[in-house]
Amino acid sequence: MFESAELGHCIDKEVWKKEVPALREALLDAQYDIFAAKKFPVIILIAGVDGSGKSAVVSTLNEWMDPRHIQVNGLDDPSDEELERPHMWRYWRLLPPKGKMGIFDGSWYSWPILQRANGHLNSERMDQDMERVRRFEQMLIDEGALIIKFWMHLSKKTQEKRLIKLEKDPKTRWRVTERDWKHFKLYDTFREVSERALRLTSTADAPWIVVEATDERYQQLTVGKVLLERLRARLDNPAPKAVVVKAPPSISSIDGVNILSSLDLTQKLEKEDYEKQLEKLQGELNLLTRHKDFKSHSVVLVFEGVDAAGKGGSIRRITQAIDARVCRIIPIAAPTEEERAQPYLWRFWRHLPRAGKFAIFDRSWYGRVLVERVEGFCSEADWMRAYGEINDFEHQLVRNGTILMKFWLTISQAEQLRRFEERQATSFKRFKITEEDWRNREKWGLYENAICDMLERTSTEIAPWTLVESEDKLFGRIKILKALCRKIEAAL
Repeated sequence: MFESAELGHCIDKEVWKKEVPALREALLDAQYDIFAAKKFPVIILIAGVDGSGKSAVVSTLNEWMDPRHIQVNGLDDPSDEELERPHMWRYWRLLPPKGKMGIFDGSWYSWPILQRANGHLNSERMDQDMERVRRFEQMLIDEGALIIKFWMHLSKKTQEKRLIKLEKDPKTRWRVTERDWKHFKLYDTFREVSERALRLTSTADAPWIVVEATDERYQQLTVGKVLLERLRARLDNPAPKAVVVKAPPSISSIDGVNILSSLDLTQKLEKEDYEKQLEKLQGELNLLTRHKDFKSHSVVLVFEGVDAAGKGGSIRRITQAIDARVCRIIPIAAPTEEERAQPYLWRFWRHLPRAGKFAIFDRSWYGRVLVERVEGFCSEADWMRAYGEINDFEHQLVRNGTILMKFWLTISQAEQLRRFEERQATSFKRFKITEEDWRNREKWGLYENAICDMLERTSTEIAPWTLVESEDKLFGRIKILKALCRKIEAAL
């Protein structure tokens, strides 16, 4: 892959002076068109070998275009805050919104390549990491992003000369570190690993562009021209709408079994027994969160369920038991303008807790395969691909040491009607019932099919759903607290 980038291209000053002004003007026009349309974000990755001028390229792009609409992200070793969350979190939170450009000098490729070259990652694990990267980029593309990936290449001989030259100059000496020379000694290993990474992740929608970095003017002009070409191609030919394929039959209808109807909603708990168990379990939960090993874990709780199933009451029984300083409740409603400008999962990525903290989602990322599916707020292609994207996201959470629990609370239609009418008749509960709740009730069958599909396709070995029979609220609350205590206990 890299042989074609070692041809010794060179651009003289006259060509540079002639071509750059027109290129800058065209890039600026394209950038303003993207900003005005606000239809898609542009994600530019600048990667390559040490000493290949990556930072200079980033500076040039920032100079040639309007920096107010460019987010430049220079990433090195992750911070403590970043290490306490999934590896991709540091990149998730830096993604540009629609209409903006994000330039990454150091990206989601850096860590796996570095780890593999240093022998800390075996070949199979790296291939798995690259597959996750490929799926992540495909998700961004499906959300509308334009991804442009540049790899700056130098031969081993040229890299050595470049590092020596930089080190001799007092003005640039700071740019060469001991790590750069250590990587240079592993040049052949890095080249082999990098070639494999690029081959595994160079796709039709997000190909790698390998750029010879021997001559600075050639390098920067090439990047600018390729960038302009990709920007104009996208502006002139907007991404086609995803082809809508017929969805597979609802899980609940494949064999005639409806997992929700198989639940025993008659289970009850007497008030006196409930109060005894509640006190015991809340005390146990409090002690577990004070355990010395709890500080190395974060907890993410997802509460989903039919309207009026008791999510709020169950959440309160958890928060009553733990220090308010370590817990945050995230109520999910319709997305804001800021959230609509980002990939669908971004609004949830941003709320992930640090180690030793709780994040409780009252509704969650499952809205795409439930309300958005049933109400037609997204295309069939969008909610169909969401199952895989959600599973990938949750796998990264658990892999990072997050204690993840997902609760589905269910009640019968008759009990829901009783609770709706009670809410409407009680002055201090009227805020809990809306016209939307009544409309959703009319689509009970459609929601039931969507729920069964969701449970079947996202209840994985590492992130299973806990189904909670909430016809009796007291029984449901105790079931949730028991399950939560046992999960944290097992993790510790």
